[in-house]
Amino acid sequence: MRLSIRNSLKGKIAAISRGPVSTEVIIHVAPGIDLVSVITTESAERLNLKEGQQAYALIKSSSISIGVD
Repeated sequence: MRLSIRNSLKGKIAAISRGPVSTEVIIHVAPGIDLVSVITTESAERLNLKEGQQAYALIKSSSISIGVD
């Protein structure tokens, strides 16, 4: 697999919460660090995602927001 996205983190799928339209996927990428992504349920089914499976979190910088108190 070759991609143009430069921010790629390899991890394991820790949890999957499927809904009728969207699915929340939690990927454990390092000790104490989990990333959460919401994708379409159709995509989750097409990718045949399973807990414990290795996966990549592909991060597009235009999709990340930062906030402070």
